Amino acid sequence: MKMHLAPHEILQTIEMVENDHLDIRTITMGISLLDCAGDDVAKVEQKIYDKITRQAENLVSVGETLAARYGIPIVNKRVAVTPLALLGSNFSSEDMVRLAKALDRAAQAVGVNFLGGFSALVHKGFTKGDLSLIDAIPQALAETEFVCSSVNIGSTKSGINMDAVLKMGEVILESARRTADKDGLAAAKLVVFCNAPEDNPFMAGAFHGVGEPETVINVGVSGPGVVAHVVKKNPDADLGELANLIKRTAFKITRMGELIGREASKALKVPFGIVDLSLAPTPAIGDSVAEILESMGLERCGAHGTTAALALLNDAVKKGGAMASSHVGGLSGAFIPVSEDAGMIRAVEVGALSIEKLEAMTCVCSVGLDMIAIPGDVEAETIAGIIADEAAIGMINKKTTAVRVIPAIGKKIGDRVEFGGLLGSAPVIKVNPFSSRAFIRRGGRIPAPITSLSN
Repeated sequence: MKMHLAPHEILQTIEMVENDHLDIRTITMGISLLDCAGDDVAKVEQKIYDKITRQAENLVSVGETLAARYGIPIVNKRVAVTPLALLGSNFSSEDMVRLAKALDRAAQAVGVNFLGGFSALVHKGFTKGDLSLIDAIPQALAETEFVCSSVNIGSTKSGINMDAVLKMGEVILESARRTADKDGLAAAKLVVFCNAPEDNPFMAGAFHGVGEPETVINVGVSGPGVVAHVVKKNPDADLGELANLIKRTAFKITRMGELIGREASKALKVPFGIVDLSLAPTPAIGDSVAEILESMGLERCGAHGTTAALALLNDAVKKGGAMASSHVGGLSGAFIPVSEDAGMIRAVEVGALSIEKLEAMTCVCSVGLDMIAIPGDVEAETIAGIIADEAAIGMINKKTTAVRVIPAIGKKIGDRVEFGGLLGSAPVIKVNPFSSRAFIRRGGRIPAPITSLSN
């Protein structure tokens, strides 16, 4: 598909890059590791390292070339691999840590920012490999730099695996404890999903699904600053007009992502997969989803009306993006990560935004409770309760939801955690002090909704 751009469109794009923080958040190469499986952990390590370094050898250089050619920043280059639990049926958790370190070495060798796929899919139950991987997560994330992990614990078709939910509550807490000197950084690289997509380019949840080709290029775009600029420029537009303006803006942003994706695909001789048109904020001032909502007329993100404003934004982004690309996928919507969004951080600091309000907002957007710092003395069962609530929203509404919370060990409400870079910083937010222990410890599976019988 040939893409034609008029001169005024090119000028618009340049303006969006220079003034409104427009960028390509990531080009992510998905790589299948199924052919690396075996019984000997040392041989599997070597196969994994060799395959990633061979397939992704030119990913970073191609990304830099495209960024220079089109004048559009490509912030991250990433790799996503087959959920590693699928390779680990014969391995112990110690072996899984070794494989995580092999992934880390490969990521370092090819120069990517993150590598996702230290993952397990346990929405209906555990295999031996799943349990080995999940038990290995705290140590693996604490002892690697680039590796990200995700676990899918529920789906609309299968219900919610509550044994997995409890286990992940414990794993998140232990991951934070092992990196307490880095404000719980390991927990920031771990996400728990319901209805995880197979083609997500964003971390920490990216993995290369079993239905994907051998290798693929997926692109994640980002443009909260551009959308905020459009909203600010139109203070008198009614909400219908505003939705239309956002839709047109999302079209332009996504089309740029489509262009970069196809060019990267061509240069790397790898099939082009999808554009994920999520509005992914950064800690930079002016690149905030919260700021868009406030520009619509809310005094602070979190005020009454926030969920409605976010629903409008999310819908307009999807409609505009779907017109710009035939292959939209991943998560595709507005992200609301607290630590990565300057406006969200400000809203938490002034008391406008609570974890309960954030949960309500996830009913209408992508992807869930994201990058939220919670007190370090929280119980594993409370974290599990947060995961269960979020998974229920995803399961019932047939959408992807997720939880990425960071227990701030030794810190209390109002203190801050600092991660730097893309992960930003966040104030520690209050969680409900009442226990859900007895409910969570019942275990078993929450049955799938009646909509699961759509076949």
